[in-house]
Amino acid sequence: MHIIDTTLRDGEQAPGVIFSLKEKLHIAALLDEAGVKELEIGTPAISLADENDIRTINNQGFRFNATCWARACISDLQAAARTGVSRINISFPVSAIHLTALGKNRDWMLTSLSTIVKQAQNMFAFISVGAQDASRCQANLLDEFVFAAHNLKVNRIRLADTVGIMNPKSVQNLFERYQNCLYGTELEFHAHNDLGMATANTISALQAGANAVSLTVNGLGERAGNAALEEVVAAMAFSLSETSEINLEACIRLCEFVEKASGRKSSASKPISGKKVYSHESGIHCNSLLKDSMTYHAFDPNLIGQKSQFVIGKHSGLAVVKNALKGMDIYLNDEQSKQLIEAVKERSIRKKSELNSKELQQLYLNLIDCESN
Repeated sequence: MHIIDTTLRDGEQAPGVIFSLKEKLHIAALLDEAGVKELEIGTPAISLADENDIRTINNQGFRFNATCWARACISDLQAAARTGVSRINISFPVSAIHLTALGKNRDWMLTSLSTIVKQAQNMFAFISVGAQDASRCQANLLDEFVFAAHNLKVNRIRLADTVGIMNPKSVQNLFERYQNCLYGTELEFHAHNDLGMATANTISALQAGANAVSLTVNGLGERAGNAALEEVVAAMAFSLSETSEINLEACIRLCEFVEKASGRKSSASKPISGKKVYSHESGIHCNSLLKDSMTYHAFDPNLIGQKSQFVIGKHSGLAVVKNALKGMDIYLNDEQSKQLIEAVKERSIRKKSELNSKELQQLYLNLIDCESN
């Protein structure tokens, strides 16, 4: 199970997202630290500045393999070669809708595939070809592309769900179709999240025989984004019980930095990296969690450098309020506890939010003042 991060390529294609060279280097360093073995570090044909940035990243001596993305034309191959990378991913439109939009057809696709791949093999050590919009390509046409690429002895074929219309079952069928037919050629899945299934689809691809998957930090990307690196790594660890050799705690630092550098704020409830996904308020949940931290967690948050947190608010029960007060060395009798819970609920409803420790302490002091008067 080989993970490719494409935050610096497909992630930066998200509208309005631009990483400075300093930010690119820091993201690359964090990904390297996390243990990601391959990065798609950009598209050199975009501009001379992008070409120079890619060359700089490639020359840093990182441990990961650096790959460039290119269209199926010789000028893109030349731009990639000038950066010094030894690996390239060449994208070919394969669906009728994409071919027609570009004024191309099946014959162009197959002829261009042969011509461009042969040229690339004289320039790069590792060749990947991407079937863009594979999910909307007619099965027989996709077969022609995949087997033609395999016969050209490319190293990897990327099957892209370019507009995110697939589901776990259709992904399974797609990869099982080629699972035992492409000896010596790796198969990669590239998922988009338009229908909210990118992570699930990626896991399905891995279960059905994909050798590699391409992901982005925070799921950053065009439209609804891509499959999220941190979600897929966590799902592999805690749902599939498979090791990816990627450090999830380092992924959390990555998520925080990419959120800041991209200007794309993640939801507080986003799986794995969301600020509130390990927080609990419900009285029933908190009471159980105080007895066993795994009652309402899929995995121990401490494994990824996070921790379970209790929120005091409208839905809080007696157990968690007593626990919070215990941390302040405050102990209440049953009647005081009952009165304080009512005060907590009333204040939380007025505030339309949870209460912080100072507010809880103040409610306790108010209660004591009332008793003394």
